[in-house]
Amino acid sequence: MRLLLDTHTLLWWLDGDRRLSRRARTAIGDGDNQVLVSAASAWELSTKARLGKLPGALHVASDVAGCLADQGFVELPISVMHAQRAGGLAIAHRDPFDRMLIAQAQMEDLTVVTNEAQFDAFGVVRLW
Repeated sequence: MRLLLDTHTLLWWLDGDRRLSRRARTAIGDGDNQVLVSAASAWELSTKARLGKLPGALHVASDVAGCLADQGFVELPISVMHAQRAGGLAIAHRDPFDRMLIAQAQMEDLTVVTNEAQFDAFGVVRLW
């Protein structure tokens, strides 16, 4: 399975946070699954850390690529096609980071690992 981690999922995984569901923890830890993290999550982490909204994630925000490499996770770049799809989504959801994850999951046939049930309305597979 190819998994795309939502930003909070990545942080909870790295911190060993109990809010991460057992099902998500098992899937992420399964070596048979490919775990991807979008460049949109690096952007979101860095932005929110700079604004003081994620004070506990400063270490991750300062070296997202290193954290991903340490975990064996794969970086998912944002392509022009991803950006076009995200911008063109005819949905009321306004969060640009979530819109990008939805577009990438749709285009790359990825399962999104998130507790946000609102993803279900956008035709992507969600694991939690």
